Amino acid sequence: MTVTWEELGWERLADGVGRCRLSGWDCTAGLVLGAGAALMVDAGSSLAEGARLRTQAQALADHRVTHLALTHPHFDHVLGAAAFAGTALYAAVGAQTVLAHDRDGLRLDAVGNGLPAPEAEEAADALPVPRHLVSGEWTLDLGGGRQVLLANVGPGHTAHDLVVLVPGDPEVVFCGDLVEESGDPQAGPDAVPSRWPAALDRLLALGGDRARYVPGHGAVVDAAFVRAQRDALAARFGVS
Repeated sequence: MTVTWEELGWERLADGVGRCRLSGWDCTAGLVLGAGAALMVDAGSSLAEGARLRTQAQALADHRVTHLALTHPHFDHVLGAAAFAGTALYAAVGAQTVLAHDRDGLRLDAVGNGLPAPEAEEAADALPVPRHLVSGEWTLDLGGGRQVLLANVGPGHTAHDLVVLVPGDPEVVFCGDLVEESGDPQAGPDAVPSRWPAALDRLLALGGDRARYVPGHGAVVDAAFVRAQRDALAARFGVS
């Protein structure tokens, strides 16, 4: 018998849609279920975390995970990706360059944030490179009437920000770290502050006022929260 979201410590967001808040960095991983297909959104910060996510996702779906979308190339969202071998891997165009050629940077960032060095090295060495690159919008058909939209709305938090929109009532939008609830949005050296508010404008235009917005870190928010964060970022970085 298929387990429930709650039994595994996941939050059910809509029919066939849920997310897990991972320990350590309070990072979100999402899951969208179709008929014989399942999409994971982000993969956790290590191979062990990725393996746990895959096991739980397959228990919830009652079949294998078939697709994995990475919202942006930061260690806490991607270093578990090798645990999803055999899935179709999606990311914003340009993310493949980071994942292929800056593995040392990802490893050092992970270690600097507290991931044990052997775990960081193992995950970075095994990291797969996405073959399915989204430059605009890409619709995935997961079967059973379930379609999901992948949209490259960045740059913003990074140069390669991908969001995942799941139509329904309500619509669910996985925002990656373009939106954060548990703290102020983080603008590291790879952020593009001048473009971040515009990325959130595009995200809001896609999701609309009634959607549930799932940040990369923290609790699910509404459109008003995203709009307020957009305005705060514009003021912080001196852009309109």
